[in-house]
Amino acid sequence: MFNRDALSKLQSLIAALIVLALAVPAAAQTYPDRPVRMIIAFSAGGSIDALGRILAQKLSELWGQNVVVENRPGGGATIGAVVAARAAPDGYTLHLGAQSLAVNATTAPNPNFDPLRDLDPIVLVASAQDVLLVSPDAFHSVGELISYAKVHPGELNTGSMGPGSSSTLATLLFSRAAGIKLRQIPYTASSQTATDLFSGRLALLIPTLGGHLGEIQSGKSRALAVSGRARAPQLPQVPTFEEAGVKFVEESSWYALFAPHGTPEEIVRKINADVNHILALPDMKERETTYGFRFIGGTPDDLREFLTREIAKWAEFGADALLMAQ
Repeated sequence: MFNRDALSKLQSLIAALIVLALAVPAAAQTYPDRPVRMIIAFSAGGSIDALGRILAQKLSELWGQNVVVENRPGGGATIGAVVAARAAPDGYTLHLGAQSLAVNATTAPNPNFDPLRDLDPIVLVASAQDVLLVSPDAFHSVGELISYAKVHPGELNTGSMGPGSSSTLATLLFSRAAGIKLRQIPYTASSQTATDLFSGRLALLIPTLGGHLGEIQSGKSRALAVSGRARAPQLPQVPTFEEAGVKFVEESSWYALFAPHGTPEEIVRKINADVNHILALPDMKERETTYGFRFIGGTPDDLREFLTREIAKWAEFGADALLMAQ
């Protein structure tokens, strides 16, 4: 039988466990009660930064607390992800990650960071259509470009923003599907790739659509095809790659929200529900079109399964992705 001291200790332990069990739902009910930071592992100005700032604004309005975007580029988008993963798992640090999380797991594995182990999935926010761009006086169709590239392997230059970047991955997927060899030139600023495309220093680019709509519509560059299963509503006259005879269907770029591992499940569920609500707002449809996004949403489990598949997919392309970025 328990003596009085042992019984008292047991009662105290039970009381403490009850308090702990009740604390998580209570925390979720009051969350957030102070500003939240959203870490993005890329520089300001790109597609993911634009999406992050839209999402931060909407969450700020919904929560009545500031959601502040913090750009932490470097290390092939690993530095920002690691900073987020090492933060306190209390819901006040979030990470808007991209396809680089899956690619780096193969091409640049970090023994101290594993996205499936160190980040808790919240929601797959969006993907972005890729667009094949050439200068106005260059190729007039995907078929024409492919025919030239097959006769002149490795002669056509394209810009690369490094391993894991959307341009590198889209170029890899396109060249694999088309059976051609392209030469990637490294850049540190996407704006310079556009300038060099206009001047003819680059033969083609395959960036995300949203940041280049103005150039296409003004005639500075010509769009030959877009990724995805449907044409871009902003460019209804431009075929998909599949329509052009190339099996490059899925968008290479995606954006998802994560939290440090161990974040209370109730808080993760609240953020998930709130982001899904935001993605369904009428005015977000307009932004989806303007920026070339495809909003997705879903559950944390959906995101975990998606990330697992993406890591496996890029494991097959890992060596090529590294080679093309050099």
